[in-house]
Amino acid sequence: MAGIERLGVVGGGAWGTAVAVAAVRAGCRVTLWAREPDVVAAINRSHENPRFLPGIALPPALRATPHLAEAGAADAVLLVAPAQHLRAVCRDLGPDLGRGVPVVMCAKGIENGSAALMTEVVTAVLPEAPQAVLSGPTFAAEVARGLPTAVTLASGDAGLGARLVAALGSRLFRPYLSDDPVGAQIGGAVKNVLAIACGVVEGRGFGDNARAALITRGLAEMVRLGGALGARAETLMGLSGLGDLTLTCTSRQSRNMSLGFALGEGCGLAEILAGRQSVAEGVHSAAAVMVLAGRLGVEMPICRAVDAILNRGAAIEETIESLLARPFRGE
Repeated sequence: MAGIERLGVVGGGAWGTAVAVAAVRAGCRVTLWAREPDVVAAINRSHENPRFLPGIALPPALRATPHLAEAGAADAVLLVAPAQHLRAVCRDLGPDLGRGVPVVMCAKGIENGSAALMTEVVTAVLPEAPQAVLSGPTFAAEVARGLPTAVTLASGDAGLGARLVAALGSRLFRPYLSDDPVGAQIGGAVKNVLAIACGVVEGRGFGDNARAALITRGLAEMVRLGGALGARAETLMGLSGLGDLTLTCTSRQSRNMSLGFALGEGCGLAEILAGRQSVAEGVHSAAAVMVLAGRLGVEMPICRAVDAILNRGAAIEETIESLLARPFRGE
Protein backbone atom coordinates (compact mmCIF):
# COMPACT_ATOMS: atom_id res chain seq x y z
CA MET A 1 0.00 0.00 0.00
CA ALA A 2 1.41 3.41 -0.99
CA GLY A 3 2.68 5.80 1.63
CA ILE A 4 1.12 9.13 2.49
CA GLU A 5 3.09 12.04 1.01
CA ARG A 6 0.51 14.74 0.28
CA LEU A 7 -1.56 15.83 3.27
CA GLY A 8 -4.53 18.19 3.40
CA VAL A 9 -5.36 19.94 6.67
CA VAL A 10 -8.85 21.39 7.01
CA GLY A 11 -8.92 24.16 9.59
CA GLY A 12 -6.52 27.08 10.01
CA GLY A 13 -6.92 27.69 13.73
CA ALA A 14 -4.18 27.11 16.29
CA TRP A 15 -4.35 23.31 16.30
CA GLY A 16 -4.85 22.98 12.55
CA THR A 17 -1.80 25.15 11.93
CA ALA A 18 0.26 23.29 14.52
CA VAL A 19 -0.50 19.82 13.21
CA ALA A 20 0.20 21.06 9.67
CA VAL A 21 3.61 22.26 10.86
CA ALA A 22 4.28 18.87 12.48
CA ALA A 23 3.41 17.14 9.21
CA VAL A 24 5.74 19.41 7.22
CA ARG A 25 8.55 18.62 9.65
CA ALA A 26 7.84 14.91 9.18
CA GLY A 27 8.39 15.33 5.43
CA CYS A 28 4.83 15.66 4.07
CA ARG A 29 3.75 18.13 1.42
CA VAL A 30 0.98 19.95 3.23
CA THR A 31 -1.87 22.15 2.02
CA LEU A 32 -3.71 23.93 4.83
CA TRP A 33 -7.24 25.20 4.22
CA ALA A 34 -8.35 28.18 6.30
CA ARG A 35 -11.69 29.96 6.18
CA GLU A 36 -10.17 33.35 7.07
CA PRO A 37 -8.51 35.19 4.14
CA ASP A 38 -6.10 37.00 6.46
CA VAL A 39 -4.85 33.67 7.85
CA VAL A 40 -4.22 32.31 4.34
CA ALA A 41 -2.43 35.49 3.31
CA ALA A 42 -0.25 35.65 6.43
CA ILE A 43 0.84 32.00 6.20
CA ASN A 44 1.78 32.29 2.53
CA ARG A 45 3.34 35.75 2.69
CA SER A 46 5.09 35.98 6.06
CA HIS A 47 4.98 32.37 7.29
CA GLU A 48 3.03 33.09 10.43
CA ASN A 49 -0.52 32.85 11.75
CA PRO A 50 -0.83 35.99 13.88
CA ARG A 51 -4.53 35.51 14.48
CA PHE A 52 -4.25 32.07 16.14
CA LEU A 53 -0.53 31.40 16.79
CA PRO A 54 1.09 34.82 17.23
CA GLY A 55 4.85 35.03 17.46
CA ILE A 56 5.57 31.54 16.05
CA ALA A 57 7.51 31.19 12.80
CA LEU A 58 6.00 28.63 10.41
CA PRO A 59 8.02 26.63 7.85
CA PRO A 60 8.06 28.23 4.39
CA ALA A 61 7.06 24.86 2.89
CA LEU A 62 3.62 25.10 4.48
CA ARG A 63 1.12 26.37 1.93
CA ALA A 64 -2.31 27.73 2.81
CA THR A 65 -5.35 27.95 0.54
CA PRO A 66 -8.86 29.41 0.69
CA HIS A 67 -10.09 26.60 -1.61
CA LEU A 68 -11.29 23.47 0.16
CA ALA A 69 -10.85 21.42 -3.02
CA GLU A 70 -7.09 21.94 -2.84
CA ALA A 71 -6.91 20.49 0.66
CA GLY A 72 -9.06 17.58 -0.46
CA ALA A 73 -6.69 16.69 -3.30
CA ALA A 74 -4.34 14.73 -1.05
CA ASP A 75 -3.35 11.23 0.05
CA ALA A 76 -5.04 11.85 3.43
CA VAL A 77 -6.96 14.72 5.03
CA LEU A 78 -6.79 15.87 8.63
CA LEU A 79 -10.12 17.35 9.78
CA VAL A 80 -9.34 20.02 12.37
CA ALA A 81 -12.55 22.06 12.17
CA PRO A 82 -14.28 22.57 15.55
CA ALA A 83 -16.49 19.66 16.56
CA GLN A 84 -19.77 21.51 16.14
CA HIS A 85 -18.84 22.52 12.58
CA LEU A 86 -17.47 19.17 11.43
CA ARG A 87 -20.66 17.96 9.76
CA ALA A 88 -20.96 21.09 7.59
CA VAL A 89 -17.28 21.02 6.68
CA CYS A 90 -17.53 17.37 5.64
CA ARG A 91 -20.52 18.17 3.44
CA ASP A 92 -18.50 20.89 1.73
CA LEU A 93 -15.44 18.67 1.40
CA GLY A 94 -17.27 15.61 0.08
CA PRO A 95 -17.40 16.49 -3.64
CA ASP A 96 -13.65 17.18 -3.66
CA LEU A 97 -12.48 14.17 -1.63
CA GLY A 98 -11.07 11.36 -3.73
CA ARG A 99 -12.55 7.88 -3.41
CA GLY A 100 -10.79 5.95 -0.64
CA VAL A 101 -8.88 8.97 0.69
CA PRO A 102 -8.66 8.55 4.48
CA VAL A 103 -9.75 11.27 6.88
CA VAL A 104 -8.35 11.84 10.36
CA MET A 105 -10.52 13.42 13.04
CA CYS A 106 -8.53 15.91 15.10
CA ALA A 107 -11.39 17.83 16.78
CA LYS A 108 -12.19 16.86 20.37
CA GLY A 109 -15.89 16.97 21.06
CA ILE A 110 -19.34 15.42 20.80
CA GLU A 111 -21.93 16.90 18.46
CA ASN A 112 -24.77 18.80 20.09
CA GLY A 113 -28.26 17.59 19.28
CA SER A 114 -27.25 14.17 17.97
CA ALA A 115 -24.71 13.39 20.72
CA ALA A 116 -22.68 11.78 17.92
CA LEU A 117 -18.97 11.09 18.12
CA MET A 118 -16.85 12.69 15.41
CA THR A 119 -16.40 9.34 13.63
CA GLU A 120 -20.18 8.93 13.57
CA VAL A 121 -20.57 12.37 12.03
CA VAL A 122 -18.03 11.55 9.33
CA THR A 123 -19.60 8.15 8.64
CA ALA A 124 -22.95 9.83 8.07
CA VAL A 125 -21.56 12.39 5.62
CA LEU A 126 -18.53 10.65 4.07
CA PRO A 127 -19.47 6.96 4.36
CA GLU A 128 -16.77 5.69 1.99
CA ALA A 129 -13.84 7.49 3.63
CA PRO A 130 -11.52 5.33 5.78
CA GLN A 131 -11.14 6.89 9.24
CA ALA A 132 -8.65 7.48 12.03
CA VAL A 133 -8.57 9.65 15.15
CA LEU A 134 -5.66 11.83 16.32
CA SER A 135 -5.86 12.86 19.96
CA GLY A 136 -3.72 13.36 23.04
CA PRO A 137 -2.05 15.96 25.29
CA THR A 138 -1.26 18.78 22.87
CA PHE A 139 -0.99 22.50 23.35
CA ALA A 140 -0.88 23.85 19.80
CA ALA A 141 1.79 26.46 20.46
CA GLU A 142 4.20 23.86 21.85
CA VAL A 143 3.69 21.55 18.86
CA ALA A 144 4.21 24.46 16.45
CA ARG A 145 7.43 25.43 18.25
CA GLY A 146 8.76 21.90 17.88
CA LEU A 147 8.63 20.89 21.54
CA PRO A 148 8.42 17.12 22.19
CA THR A 149 4.85 15.77 22.02
CA ALA A 150 3.27 12.31 22.07
CA VAL A 151 -0.24 11.57 20.75
CA THR A 152 -2.60 8.68 20.10
CA LEU A 153 -3.34 7.70 16.50
CA ALA A 154 -6.36 5.39 16.62
CA SER A 155 -7.90 3.41 13.78
CA GLY A 156 -9.76 0.15 13.36
CA ASP A 157 -7.65 -0.38 10.23
CA ALA A 158 -4.13 -1.32 11.36
CA GLY A 159 -2.66 -0.74 7.91
CA LEU A 160 -4.08 2.76 7.69
CA GLY A 161 -2.91 3.53 11.21
CA ALA A 162 0.64 2.43 10.37
CA ARG A 163 0.68 4.56 7.21
CA LEU A 164 -0.46 7.63 9.14
CA VAL A 165 2.09 7.07 11.89
CA ALA A 166 4.82 6.81 9.24
CA ALA A 167 3.63 10.03 7.60
CA LEU A 168 3.16 12.16 10.71
CA GLY A 169 5.71 10.75 13.11
CA SER A 170 9.01 12.44 13.83
CA ARG A 171 11.52 12.67 16.65
CA LEU A 172 9.51 15.49 18.25
CA PHE A 173 5.95 14.45 17.29
CA ARG A 174 5.42 10.85 18.31
CA PRO A 175 2.15 9.07 17.46
CA TYR A 176 1.34 5.88 19.40
CA LEU A 177 -0.89 3.50 17.47
CA SER A 178 -4.22 2.34 18.94
CA ASP A 179 -7.10 0.28 17.58
CA ASP A 180 -9.66 1.99 19.86
CA PRO A 181 -10.96 5.14 18.13
CA VAL A 182 -14.00 5.28 20.44
CA GLY A 183 -11.80 5.47 23.53
CA ALA A 184 -9.58 8.12 21.93
CA GLN A 185 -12.65 10.26 21.17
CA ILE A 186 -14.27 9.89 24.59
CA GLY A 187 -11.03 10.90 26.29
CA GLY A 188 -10.63 13.97 24.11
CA ALA A 189 -14.23 15.12 24.51
CA VAL A 190 -14.82 14.50 28.22
CA LYS A 191 -11.49 15.96 29.36
CA ASN A 192 -12.58 19.36 28.01
CA VAL A 193 -15.66 19.35 30.24
CA LEU A 194 -13.61 18.25 33.24
CA ALA A 195 -11.03 20.96 32.55
CA ILE A 196 -13.75 23.59 32.93
CA ALA A 197 -14.57 22.07 36.33
CA CYS A 198 -10.90 22.19 37.33
CA GLY A 199 -10.71 25.82 36.26
CA VAL A 200 -13.71 26.67 38.44
CA VAL A 201 -12.02 24.93 41.39
CA GLU A 202 -8.83 26.94 40.87
CA GLY A 203 -10.72 30.17 40.28
CA ARG A 204 -12.51 29.63 43.59
CA GLY A 205 -9.20 29.04 45.36
CA PHE A 206 -10.06 25.52 46.55
CA GLY A 207 -6.48 24.29 46.31
CA ASP A 208 -4.50 21.49 44.73
CA ASN A 209 -6.08 18.72 46.82
CA ALA A 210 -9.49 19.53 45.36
CA ARG A 211 -8.12 19.66 41.83
CA ALA A 212 -6.39 16.27 42.22
CA ALA A 213 -9.61 14.75 43.55
CA LEU A 214 -11.59 16.23 40.67
CA ILE A 215 -9.15 14.89 38.05
CA THR A 216 -9.26 11.43 39.58
CA ARG A 217 -13.03 11.24 39.98
CA GLY A 218 -13.41 12.83 36.54
CA LEU A 219 -11.26 10.07 35.06
CA ALA A 220 -13.67 7.55 36.61
CA GLU A 221 -16.55 9.28 34.80
CA MET A 222 -14.62 9.17 31.55
CA VAL A 223 -13.92 5.44 31.94
CA ARG A 224 -17.57 4.70 32.74
CA LEU A 225 -18.84 6.52 29.66
CA GLY A 226 -16.18 5.00 27.43
CA GLY A 227 -16.93 1.51 28.72
CA ALA A 228 -20.62 1.92 27.97
CA LEU A 229 -19.66 2.66 24.34
CA GLY A 230 -17.26 -0.26 24.07
CA ALA A 231 -14.00 1.62 24.67
CA ARG A 232 -11.20 -0.05 26.62
CA ALA A 233 -10.23 1.30 30.03
CA GLU A 234 -6.52 1.10 29.13
CA THR A 235 -7.10 3.53 26.25
CA LEU A 236 -8.48 6.04 28.72
CA MET A 237 -5.45 5.51 30.94
CA GLY A 238 -3.22 6.44 28.01
CA LEU A 239 -2.27 9.58 26.13
CA SER A 240 -5.73 10.36 24.75
CA GLY A 241 -7.35 9.91 28.18
CA LEU A 242 -5.32 10.45 31.34
CA GLY A 243 -2.52 12.19 29.45
CA ASP A 244 -4.82 14.78 27.87
CA LEU A 245 -6.84 15.13 31.07
CA THR A 246 -3.72 15.85 33.11
CA LEU A 247 -2.43 18.46 30.67
CA THR A 248 -5.74 20.24 30.24
CA CYS A 249 -6.62 20.30 33.93
CA THR A 250 -3.28 21.62 35.22
CA SER A 251 -2.45 24.59 33.01
CA ARG A 252 -4.22 27.80 32.14
CA GLN A 253 -2.78 27.46 28.64
CA SER A 254 -5.85 25.25 28.25
CA ARG A 255 -8.77 27.16 26.73
CA ASN A 256 -11.21 25.12 28.78
CA MET A 257 -9.44 25.43 32.10
CA SER A 258 -8.87 29.16 31.65
CA LEU A 259 -12.56 29.57 30.86
CA GLY A 260 -13.49 27.67 34.02
CA PHE A 261 -11.04 29.78 36.01
CA ALA A 262 -12.73 32.95 34.82
CA LEU A 263 -16.12 31.49 35.75
CA GLY A 264 -14.77 30.61 39.18
CA GLU A 265 -13.58 34.16 39.66
CA GLY A 266 -17.09 35.41 38.96
CA CYS A 267 -17.06 36.36 35.27
CA GLY A 268 -20.14 35.57 33.18
CA LEU A 269 -19.95 33.02 30.37
CA ALA A 270 -21.11 35.48 27.69
CA GLU A 271 -18.46 37.98 28.77
CA ILE A 272 -15.71 35.33 28.63
CA LEU A 273 -16.70 34.05 25.19
CA ALA A 274 -16.99 37.56 23.77
CA GLY A 275 -13.30 38.16 24.50
CA ARG A 276 -12.04 35.04 22.70
CA GLN A 277 -11.29 34.09 19.11
CA SER A 278 -10.59 30.42 19.79
CA VAL A 279 -13.12 27.73 20.65
CA ALA A 280 -13.33 26.08 24.08
CA GLU A 281 -14.88 22.78 22.99
CA GLY A 282 -15.98 21.88 26.52
CA VAL A 283 -18.61 24.63 26.47
CA HIS A 284 -20.32 22.97 23.51
CA SER A 285 -19.67 19.36 24.48
CA ALA A 286 -20.96 19.52 28.08
CA ALA A 287 -24.62 19.22 27.09
CA ALA A 288 -23.87 16.53 24.48
CA VAL A 289 -21.87 14.49 27.01
CA MET A 290 -24.84 14.54 29.37
CA VAL A 291 -27.27 13.55 26.61
CA LEU A 292 -25.02 10.60 25.79
CA ALA A 293 -24.61 9.69 29.46
CA GLY A 294 -28.38 9.80 29.98
CA ARG A 295 -28.97 7.66 26.93
CA LEU A 296 -26.52 5.04 28.23
CA GLY A 297 -27.47 5.28 31.93
CA VAL A 298 -24.00 6.43 33.01
CA GLU A 299 -23.53 8.49 36.18
CA MET A 300 -21.33 11.57 35.61
CA PRO A 301 -21.90 14.03 38.48
CA ILE A 302 -18.95 16.31 37.69
CA CYS A 303 -19.86 16.66 34.03
CA ARG A 304 -23.50 17.15 35.05
CA ALA A 305 -22.43 20.00 37.34
CA VAL A 306 -20.50 21.70 34.53
CA ASP A 307 -23.47 21.36 32.19
CA ALA A 308 -25.74 22.83 34.85
CA ILE A 309 -23.49 25.87 35.29
CA LEU A 310 -22.96 26.46 31.55
CA ASN A 311 -26.38 25.64 30.16
CA ARG A 312 -28.98 25.60 32.93
CA GLY A 313 -28.26 28.76 34.89
CA ALA A 314 -27.05 26.91 38.01
CA ALA A 315 -25.18 28.98 40.58
CA ILE A 316 -21.57 27.90 41.06
CA GLU A 317 -21.66 27.89 44.89
CA GLU A 318 -24.84 25.82 45.05
CA THR A 319 -23.56 23.40 42.43
CA ILE A 320 -20.30 22.88 44.32
CA GLU A 321 -22.20 22.35 47.56
CA SER A 322 -24.36 19.70 45.92
CA LEU A 323 -21.24 17.82 44.81
CA LEU A 324 -19.68 18.03 48.28
CA ALA A 325 -22.91 16.80 49.86
CA ARG A 326 -23.07 13.60 47.80
CA PRO A 327 -23.20 10.42 49.91
CA PHE A 328 -19.92 8.69 50.72
CA ARG A 329 -19.29 5.61 48.60
CA GLY A 330 -16.64 3.08 47.72
CA GLU A 331 -13.98 4.17 45.26
